[in-house]
Amino acid sequence: MALIPPAAPTLAASSARLSVLPPIVRVRIAGRRRSAVLANLSSPPRSVEAVDWVDATSSFFEQDTRPIMLFDGVCNLCNGGVKFVRDNDRQRRIRFEALQSDAGKNLLQRSGRSPDDISSVVLVEKNRSYIKSEAVLKIMEYIDLPFPQLAFFLQFVPLFIRDFVYENIADNRYAVFGRSESCEI
Repeated sequence: MALIPPAAPTLAASSARLSVLPPIVRVRIAGRRRSAVLANLSSPPRSVEAVDWVDATSSFFEQDTRPIMLFDGVCNLCNGGVKFVRDNDRQRRIRFEALQSDAGKNLLQRSGRSPDDISSVVLVEKNRSYIKSEAVLKIMEYIDLPFPQLAFFLQFVPLFIRDFVYENIADNRYAVFGRSESCEI
């Protein structure tokens, strides 16, 4: 196999961006000739300023460092879950916010999720966020006995199984438990 050396790529540096123009590479294999164009390595232009959602929502944790449980405010199952957590959190270690609120949408974006994604409960701590079954287990760690111990044992169930069960319940929550007109909390 004989290689024909490609033309040297042209480099252009402009305002801290390095751009490599795609060379044509010709490879000769047993009398045949192949050509391929390499991809352009320059980064796409940034037209919109990116928002740092951790900085934008840091005020939520300045005065009060307790984690925030985000929940679907119109889901009867979710509202029941919030009431259950409130009743079993005698030391008030968790705060609550509806996913549909402005604060909830901002915290969703902080967690790397779409601001309109109401498919999962989310637990937002100062330095980390949890979703789906991981959020449920983490919430169980914050509330009173025997739930932290139950969460310890449930963590040994593989994540894909826990999330499969969680997603099936979440996908059918309105059909089974119904929805309310507004958030009750």
